[in-house]
Amino acid sequence: MCTAVVVIRGGGDIGTGVALRLFNGGFDVVITEVEIPRVIRREVAFAPAVCNHHMTVEGVRGVKAASVEEIVTLIKERSIPVVVDPECSVAGTLKAGVVVDALLAKKNRGMCIGMAPLTIGLGPGFEAGRDVHMVIETNRGHNLGRVIREGCAQPNTGVPEAVNGYGKERVLRAPCDGVIKNILNIGDQVRVDEVVCYVGETEVRSAISGVLRGIIMNGVKVTRGLKIGDIDPRGIREYCFTVSDKARAIGGGVLEAILSVRQGITVP
Repeated sequence: MCTAVVVIRGGGDIGTGVALRLFNGGFDVVITEVEIPRVIRREVAFAPAVCNHHMTVEGVRGVKAASVEEIVTLIKERSIPVVVDPECSVAGTLKAGVVVDALLAKKNRGMCIGMAPLTIGLGPGFEAGRDVHMVIETNRGHNLGRVIREGCAQPNTGVPEAVNGYGKERVLRAPCDGVIKNILNIGDQVRVDEVVCYVGETEVRSAISGVLRGIIMNGVKVTRGLKIGDIDPRGIREYCFTVSDKARAIGGGVLEAILSVRQGITVP
């Protein structure tokens, strides 16, 4: 069974979207995470399972696992094991067939093409045929979700994607180093200039009105300039609790890449 496992590095909202697409398609999925994830869209991410021991997204359970035996048991129970394993060593232990880098770090953080028979990188930071076998485009637009078998994804622009005409205005960033203290919860309506949270003793106010789509977990240490929250100007609360269209599209690209190899289409 384990030779068919897909290991996903990173259980944020995009990694979770990929995991759900594969899991619902019948694949066995394992997610690796860091000990204290700094995930923003926590209601649609499996990463919080490492702190809360379990997390359910769209009816699928992610459960923290501390051993290979627990991983195997959870897979048999049709849950998604979430493992604290920043180096992704579990991929070798399980003899995973596929490793997907969903860290979305915009650069390669330890991914290599030899980690599994098929390796897939999401977004910029990877070159197909060198760092990984295939790359999936993560930039919104015409090519979102496209499977790249040669070359790289589009470079990181450094500018948040626009929603209802708002780009950088909808992103909350830490004004200083410190510990975050949340005032509002994910799904709450937000007004212009309203205090959303504190970093240390410093207020973090919203630049726009909308709904708080995501915010880093209370009590986590953050650094100045780090993205800590996301306000959706569309104001639709339900969007905070379901996987985004972007994550589903990227997940579809990963699914296509895996199935193409199964059908005998060679990788670089």
